[in-house]
Amino acid sequence: MLNKNALFVLENPNINEVISKLDEAINERRTIILIGNCWVKYHGRASSSLEPGERIVLIKEDGSVLVHRSRGYEPVNWQPPGCVISAYKDGDLLTIRAIKKRPRESIEIFFDRIYLLSAVRLSDKGEFSLYASEEDMQRAILARPSLIEEGFKPINYEKRVEPGFIDVYGIDGSGRMVVIEIKRRTAGKDAALQLAKYIESLRGSVNHEIRGILVAPQISKEAQNLLISLGLEFKRLDPRKCSEILKRTETRRIMDFL
Repeated sequence: MLNKNALFVLENPNINEVISKLDEAINERRTIILIGNCWVKYHGRASSSLEPGERIVLIKEDGSVLVHRSRGYEPVNWQPPGCVISAYKDGDLLTIRAIKKRPRESIEIFFDRIYLLSAVRLSDKGEFSLYASEEDMQRAILARPSLIEEGFKPINYEKRVEPGFIDVYGIDGSGRMVVIEIKRRTAGKDAALQLAKYIESLRGSVNHEIRGILVAPQISKEAQNLLISLGLEFKRLDPRKCSEILKRTETRRIMDFL
């Protein structure tokens, strides 16, 4: 529960009240929320200006600053963590300046009206875990086939067969056909039976040996025994690893574009 001493809120404060509390909150590295009418100037690798409007300004304990409009999830202006932040009165205006030293960039936010100032000391030690969907796992396998095994080459995905759609279809290093069924959670008996149906539907039209691989982070004991009895295989794949691969792939594409 949040300690009442860790939070303060000022509604429609005057600038002198804001300066006093804002300096205190910045020095104590609190998370700060300012709502009011403001405009913004940025100087750095380029220059920009934002005309007056009612906005939300967030100053976080790590020195990052974000200016949000009333729509959209992305800030219209921002500065990354590690900025040196100061606030001062300039005539009838409140000015907030955030400076990043290397490379040198600065943002200045000018308020002529302030509707709310809030500052809070937050405790947040929770770990964030991002888990991929089955579609993301499929994309990761297509981007990096070695997740299945060295020498695996995808030929198709979402291949239509009589029982449904094969997630990934390809050949291994020995030229054998490979049918892959993907599950993002623990694979059960139904997943093993579905894979077996896909393979059976292909036997009459494919004149090659066919391998079936069930891909999932975990597998139930019942499903594992069923795979063994059917001559099928299991490949453990962590959805988190797939997310990381996709993220790196997208980053490389962005860097290649730039």
